[in-house]
Amino acid sequence: MKIVVLERNSVGQDVSMDAIGELGEMTVYPNTTAEDVKEKITDAEIIVANKAPLNEDTLKGAGQVKLICEFATGYDNVDLEYCKSRGIKVANVVNYSTDAVSQHTFALCFYVLEKLRHYDEYVKSGAYAAQDRFSNFDLPFTELAGKTWGIVGMGNIGKKVAQIAEAFGCKVIFYSASGNSTCTAYERVEFDTLLAESDFLSLHCPLSDKTRNLINLDALKKMKKSAILINVARGPVVNDEDLYTALTQEYIAGAGLDVTSTEPMRDSNPLSKIMDSNKLIITPHLAWASNEARNRCVFETCKNIEAFLRGEDRNIVNA
Repeated sequence: MKIVVLERNSVGQDVSMDAIGELGEMTVYPNTTAEDVKEKITDAEIIVANKAPLNEDTLKGAGQVKLICEFATGYDNVDLEYCKSRGIKVANVVNYSTDAVSQHTFALCFYVLEKLRHYDEYVKSGAYAAQDRFSNFDLPFTELAGKTWGIVGMGNIGKKVAQIAEAFGCKVIFYSASGNSTCTAYERVEFDTLLAESDFLSLHCPLSDKTRNLINLDALKKMKKSAILINVARGPVVNDEDLYTALTQEYIAGAGLDVTSTEPMRDSNPLSKIMDSNKLIITPHLAWASNEARNRCVFETCKNIEAFLRGEDRNIVNA
């Protein structure tokens, strides 16, 4: 089998690809743009990708492709119906980044909630050493205990976040954007109720027609002025322009984002104008990328390919 890895950098150069290389003749590209895809996959039988578009336009000249493996759980870069019409199977990896994303959810929350940038700079500037009292808390912050933690998307990550929030003493409520959730461990509420009651609202849902721009200005105005929004799902779930308005007009207290509407975030994105880290922190889509998670991602991809070579379906999303 000729295996073409289109976006090796998406899992990091520090993660070994040797196990995949043992399964066939492997060609590795550090990164691939939309314009590069066609020429790189001409004779590929197995494609390993992350964000590179794989659709009729890019795949029509690649007549040997039998399997596409995602270095991710999401697969919105792949036209599943076209692949199915061609007999091309598409496999993703699941539950490899649950711990990492859940951890980062609370890292973003605490950074904004406890004004950590402010207090770190207060100490390092010498202001703390110059004062005559033992403590400083000029920017007040609250506890999680006794608050309500709202969740959109009660999959593996949402459930892990719910467990952690409960451990901190939060009441957990959730909204099912798809309407298909079977979770009974936590209270399921309507969207407007979620917005009105959540002190902290974290997003863990896939991007779909139902979730695109779910968090818009109308939704943000229904939230508590003291609320903090966390998006570790997909950027377009939140309307960035509307979030900018909500933060600058103080409709909500703060936000922590690991994803934005375009990645990398463009200079034209109004959120780039907010320099106040007590109000907004943005990280570069790294919530999933712990050392352990990236190694699991490659390991699970390898297992998907091994299963395919044995004639078995594993994590196939377009069966």
